[in-house]
Amino acid sequence: MTLFLNDEEVAELTGIKRGKDGTHRYDLQVQQLRKMAIPFYVSAIGKPVIARGRIEGIKDATPAPPEEEWQSDLEKAKGGIWAGNQRRI
Repeated sequence: MTLFLNDEEVAELTGIKRGKDGTHRYDLQVQQLRKMAIPFYVSAIGKPVIARGRIEGIKDATPAPPEEEWQSDLEKAKGGIWAGNQRRI
């Protein structure tokens, strides 16, 4: 499986397989993708490039934020060993 949709998949998604009235199919596909509000990029040759993950519902690879804020062992110990910046002896 590739990272981006291939030409056949883009044609199936947009319903546009060939150009019409002198307009290239890529231009028509770009117009349709905008109407459908599907995120895509346009390559240097005008071809729409769609990330497969955007269509299949795969979330970004960025990790979720931690549930708790990370604390160093020293910060954790401040409550027990350190009290208000004063050391217990």
